[in-house]
Amino acid sequence: MATHVLRHWEDQGLLTPAARVGGQRRYDESHVARVVMIQRAKAAGLSLEQLRRMFDAPDGPERRRILAEQDAALDEQIRQARESKRLIEHALTCEAPDFLECPRFQRLVAELSPRTG
Repeated sequence: MATHVLRHWEDQGLLTPAARVGGQRRYDESHVARVVMIQRAKAAGLSLEQLRRMFDAPDGPERRRILAEQDAALDEQIRQARESKRLIEHALTCEAPDFLECPRFQRLVAELSPRTG
């Protein structure tokens, strides 16, 4: 990891400063575990603020509540990605000269359009 990232996480209160030996920071296994948690949580879409709230939470139930919110957000992102994939797959396999003029493609788009009124 880039040292500036680790320092930033330290500044944000996500990582405790490492011990210094000969002017260099030395991270122990607890630091490594925390870095892995931060990396995976960021990959799952959690912000640094959400991570700070999770790490600072007083207990497991509060930490789980924060993660449950992100789990729901990930479910929505997955749903939207599946819908987009459906459109793309049809466009790639559509036998119409121009998929934008394909009635089936237009029906798929209509199904995915937000309902108003």
